[in-house]
Order: sequence, then C-alpha cells, then structure tokens
Amino acid sequence: MHANRRRFSAREYTARQQKTRAAMIAQNLDLLIVYDPSNINWLTGYDAWSFYVHQCVLIGSAGELFWFGRGIDASAAHITTDLAPNDIIAYPDHYVQNPTLHPMSYLADLLHQRKLHTCRIGLEKDNYYFSASALEALYGSLPDAAFADATALVNWQRAVKSPAEITLMRRAGKIVESVYQRVLEVAQPGMRKNELAAEILHAGVQGTPEYYGDYTAIVPLMGMGAEAAACHLTWDEQPIEDNNGMFLELAGAHARYHCPVSRTLYFGTPTAKYRAIEQVIAEAIEITLPLFKPGNTCGEVADAFFRYLRQQGYEKDNRCGYPIGLSYPPDWGERTMSLRSNDTTVLEEGMCFHFMPGMWFDDWGFEMTESLTVAAQGGVCLAQVPRTLLVKP
Repeated sequence: MHANRRRFSAREYTARQQKTRAAMIAQNLDLLIVYDPSNINWLTGYDAWSFYVHQCVLIGSAGELFWFGRGIDASAAHITTDLAPNDIIAYPDHYVQNPTLHPMSYLADLLHQRKLHTCRIGLEKDNYYFSASALEALYGSLPDAAFADATALVNWQRAVKSPAEITLMRRAGKIVESVYQRVLEVAQPGMRKNELAAEILHAGVQGTPEYYGDYTAIVPLMGMGAEAAACHLTWDEQPIEDNNGMFLELAGAHARYHCPVSRTLYFGTPTAKYRAIEQVIAEAIEITLPLFKPGNTCGEVADAFFRYLRQQGYEKDNRCGYPIGLSYPPDWGERTMSLRSNDTTVLEEGMCFHFMPGMWFDDWGFEMTESLTVAAQGGVCLAQVPRTLLVKP
C-alpha cells in the first residue's frame, strides 16, 4: 500500500479536470496531451523530479484521464495522485534517451489500443518540456489523428486560484520572509556571493517551524554594482563589495507553490541614485496596488504604473509583472497574462501576480517587487518583506 501526498481534496482535483474538459470542448478537442509538469501536478497532484524524461497526463473531453511516464516513476504517481492503478501507465526503461525508440511512439500504440488514435488531439507545442522529437514521433505514429496547438490551455484554467491554493502561497510568503531575515543577518562585505547563495538556499528549504520549504523553480538571482544591470545573473565566487548595491530576486516555495519577492540590498551608505529610485518605485507600488481588483485589465494596471514612472522621469521597456502559482523549473511564471499595456485580460478575484517593477540601467539596477493576489479592495501582498532599500551599514 502506498503512502499519499495528495495536497488537495479529490473534489478540488475533479473541479480542475472539469474546467479543463470544458475548455477542450470549446476548442473542439477530444484529447489533450499535457506535458508541462506544473499542469500535470495541477490536474492530478503528480509530483516528482522526473520531468527530465518524457512524461505526460492525457485527459479526454469525455472522461479519459491517465498518467504516462517512465517505469521507475510510476511509484511517485501512486504516492502523489489518486489515479487508479490502471490509470498509471509506464513505458519500459529502454525507451529512455534511446536514439531509435521514442516514448511517444509507445504512447501512440496505447492510443491505438484504446481506440483514441483518430481523435482531435491538443498538444502543448510551445512548452519547455515538449520536444521536436516528441512531436515528430506522435505525427508519425498517429497518421489518422488531427492535431491542434493547445499551448497554455491548462495554464489558463489555473489563472484563478482556489482558497486552498492561496493558503499555500501565503505559506510560501512566510518562507521568503524568513529568507530575507537570514540575508540581513549574514550578508556582509567580503562574503563570497556563493556563500550568500548557500545561506539563501538553506533558509529557503528549511522554511519556517510551521511550513517546509520546497525547491524553487528559479535559483537565487543576484547582481552587484554594474552586474545588477543584468537581471538574470546568478552568483559567482566574487566577494560582496562595500559601498555598493546588490539586487536579490528570491522566492519562497511550499508544496510547489511560489511567492517571489525581490529587494535591493546596499552595503554602506546608499548613494542618491539608489534613494531616488527607491522612493519612486515604492510610490509606484502604492499607487498601483489598489488597481489589482476584479474588472480592471492587466493593461490598465500596467498603464498606471508606467504613467507614474514616466512622470518621475524614468522609462521601463519591459513588462511589470506576470501570473504566479504552482510551478517547476525553469520558471515560476504561468506564461499566460502579462502586465503590459496591450494585455486586455480582465482581472478576477483569486488571480495571483508577481508585480515586478524592476529597473535596469546601463551600469546598475534596482529591484523591489511584490507577489499579490487580486481582491475586491485591490492587490493583497502574499509576503511582508520591508518595502525599502535594505541597508547593511
């Protein structure tokens, strides 16, 4: 008998599956092959570090639902899902990284056996995990099927979080609070950046006395001085410099749900340019947060932020946020909406965003961001990290 790590009630998973089936019917899809591990988890609860090999969940508009993956990962499906044993289907290990055999060809044989080989099948084509070889194997093995691009179909069903999901994200928020507490305790000039990264990782996994820390979909991002102009750098062995600023883009994670928060840390006495941008971004956040309420659009929220930024003499040529929730590497974003002027998506209560007003200049950068949920009164932050330039004198 297997243990069970199911994170949500059977009713919640059933509701998610029903939402997905309704979206499939609207797009005239009989079957959907779900490759994204975040979507797999959201639909079934499946959770394991197995997304480096081919695996998927198949969901049919008329009731079909099964997990398909590597044989040695089937036990994880038994432990983390409520799928019936017959709906946990494994392929032989000699299909793993075999240049002449592909797991999707094995899956195609199963679809033939189940009389699903003539379906209209949706694929997550623009996805980190679904490869060109997987596509070719399906096309070649299922000549009588009709294929359609269903990228982000499941992602869009995840946009509005349930109360249970928001609870997990708030727990992740408590974890990121503890991570920043640890940063302020240990960070100092002369400390190697990799040593600071080790402290961040340790604090993130340790979590709080109440909530364990999961691994985050993105590793700690940090840049000091001129390197802070590059927003996606990780650490190296160089020491932290005195009288300089460092951005930190970090997250707490709990049960795969994320709460990213960015702050800028200054060692010494902050210069005028850091204090100036700190004030502008803090005011911009205060002005924009109330607009995260149902009925407004992503574009309207972004326009208010960018308008205030321009009034203060600053320009930002990239989006200022994206939706978050359940995720796996390499990204904690959900890849649906964007906080940019031309996004007309209407906000709904329960949507969650990483509001990301980071500023990157030619030779320095500044980040101060918030994760929030859309509520009737406006955006409600999921973590309470001091919204200031963090200073280590």
